[in-house]
Amino acid sequence: MTQKAVVLDQQAIRRALTRIAHEIIERNKGIENCILVGIKTRGIHIAKRLAERIGQIEGESIQVGVLDITLYRDDLTEKTENAVPEVKGSHIPTDINNKKVILVDDVLYTGRTVRAGMDALMDIGRPSQIQLAVLVDRGHRELPIRADFIGKNIPTSSSERIVVALNEVDELDQVSIYEN
Repeated sequence: MTQKAVVLDQQAIRRALTRIAHEIIERNKGIENCILVGIKTRGIHIAKRLAERIGQIEGESIQVGVLDITLYRDDLTEKTENAVPEVKGSHIPTDINNKKVILVDDVLYTGRTVRAGMDALMDIGRPSQIQLAVLVDRGHRELPIRADFIGKNIPTSSSERIVVALNEVDELDQVSIYEN
């Protein structure tokens, strides 16, 4: 795979997350009864960054949970092939019943990861609402799922890949398009 273009640099990611934080606050008329839940792995770091910005804007903190969707994936047998899937566990710091859960992920593509995330959330509790925040929406949906909060829409071909690099994992903040 070769890198075709860098579509978001560190500053652009920071601006996108600040905008999403403002949109979350505005849509929910504050952050009362809201919790951010990041899908492992990069969704967690994006959720933590959003929580930090929301805290700066609102002057109060919003709780952040961690969701491991490994066992909810519909492609589990394809991905693991004779290997045992590595489950890292979810950690939701509060009861999600009757709360607004903002599910956070790095890239929205087919919608299958988000569907798995919603299934996992419903096994934990019954939120009053599930909203979706993503850094990148690249299109090509296979399921009727759309994001409520989007950092950047990046139309891609199915032969391209979006790679999100975050400081916490990759020691670099950048979103790139790669070509096969």
